[in-house]
Amino acid sequence: MSDYLYRTRPNVAMNPLALLEKYYPPDGAAYRILLDHSERVAAKARAIARTLGADVDFVHEAALLHDIGILHTAAPELGCNGDLPYLCHGIKGRELLEAEGLPHHAMVCERHIGVGLTADEIAAQQLPLPHRDMLPVTLEEQLVAYADLFFSKNPAKQGQERNPDQVRASLARFGTDKVAIFNLWHARFGVF
Repeated sequence: MSDYLYRTRPNVAMNPLALLEKYYPPDGAAYRILLDHSERVAAKARAIARTLGADVDFVHEAALLHDIGILHTAAPELGCNGDLPYLCHGIKGRELLEAEGLPHHAMVCERHIGVGLTADEIAAQQLPLPHRDMLPVTLEEQLVAYADLFFSKNPAKQGQERNPDQVRASLARFGTDKVAIFNLWHARFGVF
């Protein structure tokens, strides 16, 4: 499915950095934090994508844009002064990228939170999100979500890559099922 979905997208020149600069002033803290984080995620995801035959260009673009929605959240430590809970950055990113004519990139935004969220989890935990599955489905979506787990946007931790045990510990508070998904991904992607 991922080959069909991403390889049939319009052949449009896309500049993810120009798109980030459309929403974030390049001299602002939010831009610097977002770009540093996104470039690290993109490098890791791209390296894995090359070995698996995934759409490397798409993975690179999507990884650079996966957190574009943080500007709408109340995350002053990241230079973001919106009014939404941080958890909403995925759906806000989806809205932004759909408006930009990038529906496939938009789905990466929505589906990259942790290892994904189910509609049942969203309802049971009364999360401020639409009640639908937000799970990484395609290989490319999974690669971006996987790579994202290794890097924080927290300015005190920027530049530090988490090891797999640290990722597991951060996911464990959300349930053993989340750790199990990471373990499956790590068995498939972590050898690269």
